[in-house]
Amino acid sequence: MPPSSHVRVYAFLMPAMNRLSHSPDWQALTDAAPLPQHWAYGQTMERLGARVGRCLLQGRAVQFVERRGLRLVHRAPADLGLAPLARHGGITLAITQARGPGMVPLITPRFHAEWLLDAPLPALRAAMRPTWRRALDQAGARVVEDPGALSAVLAAASGVMKGRGVKALPPAFANAWAGGVLVLRAGPSARMTGGAVFLIHGQGATYHAAWASDRGRAEGAPRALLWQAALILRARGVTRLDLGAFDAASPGLAGFKLGSGAMPVSLGPTALVLPF
Repeated sequence: MPPSSHVRVYAFLMPAMNRLSHSPDWQALTDAAPLPQHWAYGQTMERLGARVGRCLLQGRAVQFVERRGLRLVHRAPADLGLAPLARHGGITLAITQARGPGMVPLITPRFHAEWLLDAPLPALRAAMRPTWRRALDQAGARVVEDPGALSAVLAAASGVMKGRGVKALPPAFANAWAGGVLVLRAGPSARMTGGAVFLIHGQGATYHAAWASDRGRAEGAPRALLWQAALILRARGVTRLDLGAFDAASPGLAGFKLGSGAMPVSLGPTALVLPF
């Protein structure tokens, strides 16, 4: 898929074979990439006014956001050298597992919980922690897919995040999302007791926002929502579900995400990229 008119393509970083009138198929090149490297993320950020860059390094797509002389690269392939980006004007910062010359770590690694959904259903359930599986079996929340609940779920989830002092992507991001969106609701539409939003990007999906009322939590809505999302996404060809960040400061959240059977994945440190 060609980039929009506001997405900057760094042709000087591309092999000669790609400096043709036809743009690379960015959607195909990033189909298996994590959210920040998927073409839909770049399209969405551009819709929200950000300056987005794309290039090919060693035949592989790299996407980044540019802000006032900074080039921010999030989750580029771990085995790909980013030095060519740093040879262009400005400062390049990258969150990546890449190592080697020219990579100067600045901030310690972050971890996400990633749930692989391509196993048989019995194996997915068997991989859950026993307490998590029992709580899921006992959940009484009724979960349905409801695209019309998007605004309500985003607003409720945003309110919870603000109350906790946690920064999160604004509702505008999901409303502008250029990929697929899965919206689930627990409880009747007039008295929603919980909801969740997942962004779909090729073979992957990312947990974006979720909320549950006191009643919803009592009925096990968070686990019911997550399990129903896994079933629906799996049926639609999604093989990896990114449940987002966790850390030791929030043991309850970490236990909820990892209890599902998701595994911890290091994103690597935030590093300064030098031009060599």
